[in-house]
Amino acid sequence: MTQTTLTNKFKWQRAVLKVGSALVSPDGHGCSVKYLSAIVNFIMVSIAQGKEVIVVSSGSIAAARNSIKTGHKATIAEKQAMAAIGQTKMMANWALLFSSHSHPRPHGENKAVECAQILVTVEDFADRKRFVNIKNTLEQLLINHAIPIVNENDTVAVEEIKVGDNDNLAAHTAIAVQADCLIICTDVDGLFTANPRVSPNAKLIQSVSKIDEQTMALAGGAGSAVGTGGMITKLQAAQKCTQSGIQTLLVNGTQGSSFEALAQGYCSGTLFLPSATRKRAKQDWLTHTSKVKGKLIVDNGAANALTLTGASLLAAGLSKIEGLFVAGDSIEIWHENELCAKGLVNYSSTELVRILGCKSDQIKQILGYSASEAVVHRDNLVIVNRS
Repeated sequence: MTQTTLTNKFKWQRAVLKVGSALVSPDGHGCSVKYLSAIVNFIMVSIAQGKEVIVVSSGSIAAARNSIKTGHKATIAEKQAMAAIGQTKMMANWALLFSSHSHPRPHGENKAVECAQILVTVEDFADRKRFVNIKNTLEQLLINHAIPIVNENDTVAVEEIKVGDNDNLAAHTAIAVQADCLIICTDVDGLFTANPRVSPNAKLIQSVSKIDEQTMALAGGAGSAVGTGGMITKLQAAQKCTQSGIQTLLVNGTQGSSFEALAQGYCSGTLFLPSATRKRAKQDWLTHTSKVKGKLIVDNGAANALTLTGASLLAAGLSKIEGLFVAGDSIEIWHENELCAKGLVNYSSTELVRILGCKSDQIKQILGYSASEAVVHRDNLVIVNRS
């Protein structure tokens, strides 16, 4: 591990802790406790300090790689079969590790720590109702002192409904539960000025205040032979979270010293500082997770009202409708080929075509009813950063 002075002091109350395949299954075949024991100990120390931890764990496919016969390259169906078998192995491994710990109860008795399996796809996060259900379930598990273990549902997910990597899944989870910290545990020390595996002069970057194109350029390919995400997905996850006011840490999960530092409130790897204040949960969902169903093109007046004064979008400011959608769907708002905002629309695309450019008091006369004076209300709208 790179020797660094622990100067990155941080505070947190609720964290999402992402554990990569290289830590769950170091050799790519079956589960191991080699690195997970230190992680579990850190989680229990944190809980004893009154903090809350949600785990996002990779490794289900690697855990069952020897259980399914494949050719030179496994097919999607074969990988999904591996995931079906490996998920039980992975959860059993986590349950075994936590079973040696207990929670003190109000009347003095102890209760063994229980793990809870949460399997999701990107569709679950994109749909507002399912997103809220995920959040509520995780909240109840934390209230009842169970350890949520989140993973992508690889047994049913195909390319178009996959998050694609558990780094971004962890970011979506952190946003959903309004965590104040995302900790990504991997098999490298953090973000470096160059690839440390090939460049002896590479230096660890201890703190990043803004993730820009220059920062993204530091990401290389996938470093682990068993994982699906490289540094680029970790930076993408960090960017999602820091833009939502969530600090993100990248630490070496193969080193026990990383967790000793974390328990003391220090980051031994790279600390990505929040680039914005904490937003409301609905705004975070609209920005990073919701599945866009259509576009609304607006005129100059509407664009200025939205971005400069925080107004709702009215029918009078609409210039064009693109796509097919229904009331309640997530849409994008554009002006002169530039994305301005995202929001939840109060009318269907067919209805909006009829009230395009009309004043709000004309909607009932045209449609026969008025669901709202606003096409998109400001409470269901988030301005996209155009800097």
